[in-house]
Amino acid sequence: MSIRRTFLPLAVLLSVPFSSLLASADDVAPVPSLSSVSALPNFTSLMKKAAPSVVNISAARGAWGDDGLVLDLSDVPEPFRRFFDQAPFGVTPGWRRPLDEVRSLGSGFVIGRDGYILTNAHVVDGAERIKVKFSDRRELDARLVGTDKRTDIALLKVDAHDLPVLPLGNSDQLQPGEWVAAIGSPFGFDQSITAGIVSATDRNLSGDGTVPFIQTDVAINPGNSGGPLLNLNGDVVGINSQILTRSGGYMGLSFAIPANVALSVADQLKQDGRVHRAWLGVSLQALDGRLARAFGRGETKGALVASVISGSPAERAGVRPGDIILKANGQPIDSVDRVPRIVAAQRPGQQLVLDVWRQGAVVSLDVPLVEHGDAMAKLASPAAPPQGRHAGGRLGIKASVLDAKALALLGVAHGVRIEAVDDSSMAAQAGLMPGDVLVELDGQAVTSPAQLSHMADALPSRHAISMRVIRDRQIIYMALEVSKD
Repeated sequence: MSIRRTFLPLAVLLSVPFSSLLASADDVAPVPSLSSVSALPNFTSLMKKAAPSVVNISAARGAWGDDGLVLDLSDVPEPFRRFFDQAPFGVTPGWRRPLDEVRSLGSGFVIGRDGYILTNAHVVDGAERIKVKFSDRRELDARLVGTDKRTDIALLKVDAHDLPVLPLGNSDQLQPGEWVAAIGSPFGFDQSITAGIVSATDRNLSGDGTVPFIQTDVAINPGNSGGPLLNLNGDVVGINSQILTRSGGYMGLSFAIPANVALSVADQLKQDGRVHRAWLGVSLQALDGRLARAFGRGETKGALVASVISGSPAERAGVRPGDIILKANGQPIDSVDRVPRIVAAQRPGQQLVLDVWRQGAVVSLDVPLVEHGDAMAKLASPAAPPQGRHAGGRLGIKASVLDAKALALLGVAHGVRIEAVDDSSMAAQAGLMPGDVLVELDGQAVTSPAQLSHMADALPSRHAISMRVIRDRQIIYMALEVSKD
């Protein structure tokens, strides 16, 4: 029997058992056709439908002056920023560059046939003149209706009618794994489209948790900001806002503002030119296993109230530090970020119903919300020097007295400053650090180092308790695992 040499396709080599490669070439199964493989999405129709509604936005701002060029370089990749560090050759101090030559480029899209356009607030921040260019090459001057920096949304208006409008989808229905596409003007190249999939729909990037960002792997570059993120139906589910990258380009993660959040903001900007945001007046922190045990909870779901601002709606409704918010308006609080998002969705004057865990029982509180003010109560670090150190006994710390002035600066009525922590002590294992101010231990007020020492000696062994601490101007809770002496 002769040996027949056959060159098999790579797809066959990778898809059949090794034993079958020893058979006759006549016995090899045919390679599956492309028609039997699930096809990738075709974005041709989506592009044709959406492109006329997507615009390029140029915002003129900054000029040469006596102190040099003032440019917004936030959208310029890091490797190229050095080229903007110096004025052009031959430019003398006092010469001013024409306004039109200094621009910020971004994207936007039409949400109203009568000329309303949505984009990012940072695209038009500080702009002295805004121009909008459409896919048919028309260029129109735009008026800034209003901005909301907290959500990074801006609403523009152009003098035009019967404009093609992009429909806004329900971003609450978006799920990880869905295909999405972004259309915009990266690096000034109009009508560019990129595609990818959704990784998450509830990312916290803003610090206060107001915006549940949509995370995708869609290629987003400088100039895409403010452009639409679309589902396969061509509905806007988000507004491209930020990228997380080390290179300055798209090789990273992309984040978009949910369409539902943007629409709510746009409606208010259209009505009043500003956003009326409800305010609760608490600071929150997440629960870990030790903290949950310290408050008598068997699970870590919920948001722990670390502090309540004096005169806030929360204080007037009876919310207390140490409460754990389990539900807000009937919605379960799975994470600490959930509370500010529910509050942000409310309007001033509306009622917020909170179900909180307090001392082993669930308490329901009705909170009449008021409008959020820019002036927030802030805790300041005390400037007064320590009044001498005292041993903290069983906790393994040294603490000092705080005088009335220091307590007033902190905004508390009692507490002691931690001056030293033994490395192997219970306090060190709990994370207590020098400079912290211990306000409460196991729900009881700490008034002096001597009293703290007596309280520590009376603590039951092998029991998790809570500590209320001020650190870096923030009130937080920490869990202390009490061990035997």
